[in-house]
Amino acid sequence: MSVDRNAVMQVLAGVTHPGGGDLVSRDLIRALSVDGGVVRFVIEAATPDEARALGPAQAEAEAKLKALPGVSSVQVVMTAHGPAAKAAPPSLKIGQHPTPQQGGPQKISGIDRIIAVGSGKGGVGKSTVASNLAVALARRGRRVGLLDADIYGPSQPKMMGVNQRPSSPDGKTIEPLVAHGVTMMSIGLMLKENEAVVWRGPMLMGALQQLLGQVAWGKLDVLIIDLPPGTGDVQLTLCQRTQLTGAIVVSTPQDVALLDARKALDMFVKLKTPVLGLVENMSTFVCPNCGHESHIFGHGGVAAEAAKLDLPFLGELPLALDVRVAGDSGTPVAATDGPLAQPYLALADRLIAGGMG
Repeated sequence: MSVDRNAVMQVLAGVTHPGGGDLVSRDLIRALSVDGGVVRFVIEAATPDEARALGPAQAEAEAKLKALPGVSSVQVVMTAHGPAAKAAPPSLKIGQHPTPQQGGPQKISGIDRIIAVGSGKGGVGKSTVASNLAVALARRGRRVGLLDADIYGPSQPKMMGVNQRPSSPDGKTIEPLVAHGVTMMSIGLMLKENEAVVWRGPMLMGALQQLLGQVAWGKLDVLIIDLPPGTGDVQLTLCQRTQLTGAIVVSTPQDVALLDARKALDMFVKLKTPVLGLVENMSTFVCPNCGHESHIFGHGGVAAEAAKLDLPFLGELPLALDVRVAGDSGTPVAATDGPLAQPYLALADRLIAGGMG
């Protein structure tokens, strides 16, 4: 009996990282090979300090894999990127007033395409779509970034399984984190847990400017921006200051959600931001016990709206318990090989085929 790669990854996903998450969600596993019963891989830490802290996790991973049926030996190598990162200097402050900008919307150096994911109202699963789309694009070989621009209610650290505070070597540049092959940044990583953001508009806009301009994104094929719900300061600032490839609007099928989605669409038109398409989330629910398919929030409303407005309809995404559980656990369902990953991979494929991903 031989062991397969998926079984090995499942075991590694059960090994906790001392800073939160696990070895898989923190994207630390490299060069994994399974040859008969021999398992080889590298744990690539960001710094020597992290590598030392991961010693117990390495031992745990070896022990658990050796206990896996079909495994005859385990060979693990620990590596580190470079010198230990310095803690963020006290001078790095998020939430300053924005600085003036001349000449209209600007490109961000090194980023080919920027796609904003928005919604007219909260609760339609916009952040779930954003995180899973980012992971799906990364699985398709794209260099992907994910910016959590929901300043008041950041959720991407939880969904992506990261909680480490980003470092800043000079008090100006912010080093982003990497999870599931995606380079990501969120205001939630700069705050204490459960700390509320109580800011007026100018500080909100300044924070967004910093997260876009001071983060060392590197070379990216696409940056996904998870917008807050509604049509407020963040959306206005982003569209007026940054050259966007376009926006995706997420809605559930029922009329009350579509009312607000139309406002989001109208906002993007007024701000001269191309709408790449609409996504119908929570479209279908399949009972896990009996297999009965039902449409709790209705069905087809978003597709009909897209046809009415002559906009692309990018697809339907299911309402499923496993999608919620995956997000809460820090491993987006698009990072798995289960059937629920397929709708998000299909969404990524449509964007790639259209030259947008």
